[in-house]
Amino acid sequence: MSDSVEYAVADGVGTVTLNRPEAMNSLDTATKVLLRDTLQAAAEDPAARVVVLTGTGRAFCVGQDLKEHIGLLDANDQDALWSTVPDHYAPIALALAEMPKPVIAAVNGVAAGAGASMAFACDFRVVADAAGFNLAFTGIALSCDTGISWTLPRLIGHAKALELLYFPRTIPAAEALEVGLASSVVPAADLSTAVAELAGKLAQGPTVAYGAVRQSLGFSATHTLAESLAFEAGKMQLTGATEDHHHAVASFVAKEKPTFNGR
Repeated sequence: MSDSVEYAVADGVGTVTLNRPEAMNSLDTATKVLLRDTLQAAAEDPAARVVVLTGTGRAFCVGQDLKEHIGLLDANDQDALWSTVPDHYAPIALALAEMPKPVIAAVNGVAAGAGASMAFACDFRVVADAAGFNLAFTGIALSCDTGISWTLPRLIGHAKALELLYFPRTIPAAEALEVGLASSVVPAADLSTAVAELAGKLAQGPTVAYGAVRQSLGFSATHTLAESLAFEAGKMQLTGATEDHHHAVASFVAKEKPTFNGR
């Protein structure tokens, strides 16, 4: 039996694949642990200059495995029920949002609950035209998790975020693009090609600079201008010391197109 999360690297692209198609890639405890650990490893993997998160079958990820959840409710296992948020969902969100390289969600099917949260923590959401998002939390009388309270209003604004969280429904791909949940929408048959093209472009870019930019934007969201300026200065010093920067400057002077090695 294959693992519920798979990881492969090729040509600088690390692909993390949720592989529970029979359960619509829902997240039981074993899958959450493996996904958390895989994402953290991908963040540290020098061979992966960009990370893609996707799913197998007809779903991207429908969030918590409710069959397991019901079993824990029936057993009144309060520790297992709620420790999963700080132990699993929060580290998954942080790994996606803070890793020092670009992250793409290849949304092959419905992304619901924590599945939608994970997609929103990525830099880009390339969405198949038959896919959609459902912010399902209040539909089962729960609050929200996996960082969606932070990412969603930054994508679509506070008022729209409240509306979609208060009144869960499946948001089709076309509407997701219109409101800002999707970066792009492509025919389902073209999803792999479109993601490979974007990932390949990012994998050939200045990886350290990309990571510094995404970390700077994340930092500025919760800090003052003065603090953000100081953070920017540190990232400029970091990227200024890279081989990529020195090569790019030399290429500019020589009127040549630079190539980047991600270091």
